[in-house]
Amino acid sequence: GRAHPAILAACGLCGVTEVYRMGGAQAIAALAYGTESVRAVDVIVGPGNRWVTEAKRQVAGIVGIDGLAGPSELVVVAGSGADPELAALDLLAQAEHGPDSFLVGISADRALLDGIGDAAERLAVERPSVAAENLALVEAGDARAAVRLADDLAPEHLQLAGRDVEDLAPLVRSAGAVFVGRDAGTAFGDYVAGSNHVLPTGGAARFASALSVSTFRRRMARISLPDGAAARLSGPGAALARAEGFPVHAESMERRA
Repeated sequence: GRAHPAILAACGLCGVTEVYRMGGAQAIAALAYGTESVRAVDVIVGPGNRWVTEAKRQVAGIVGIDGLAGPSELVVVAGSGADPELAALDLLAQAEHGPDSFLVGISADRALLDGIGDAAERLAVERPSVAAENLALVEAGDARAAVRLADDLAPEHLQLAGRDVEDLAPLVRSAGAVFVGRDAGTAFGDYVAGSNHVLPTGGAARFASALSVSTFRRRMARISLPDGAAARLSGPGAALARAEGFPVHAESMERRA
């Protein structure tokens, strides 16, 4: 068979000239080790099912990977003025990624949380691609406490809905992507908002970031010492080396002084 025409069209627009129609753990193995028809690569990126994720874990170190993707995650912090039906629809949209999606609504307004829950149950009945069973609703003491709780979860997607949420956005430190305001539905980020859809999951947003061109770049130091630098640096360098118990390191520097 052939790759999907939309994928081939995207490849054409981006200048991609080499495409392999394959998937699953076997595709990860082929890319990591190479085959007669597939060249081995240096970096493998992009999410997949649990078998793909495990395959990426096993080849990490042989090749670079962007991360280990888990189920889709969305936390909605709903403040004053948030539309409960829109919040419910955004949460259910992420449920389309799979039955194990992590969906949480947080608010200091109990009535608003109830409205989100009711709307999610009603909307799910009419939409066979989603289910509301995984939706958790959490009441927080106030808006800032709601953001702190969301930040502790370090979700893949964090959505701030309601009035004055721009003031809450700077409080967020750990999220794959933050969607701020009524119109910033998470689904826009999945497709057309300009942010990358490949985001850290499972709390990895505490130390990892979205896929970007930086994922494919490396940093390499190039060192040269101008005249007189070795003499100036050998004393402190040798002292540090001997403190670590490496006398030959010290001698290597001192010989150049």
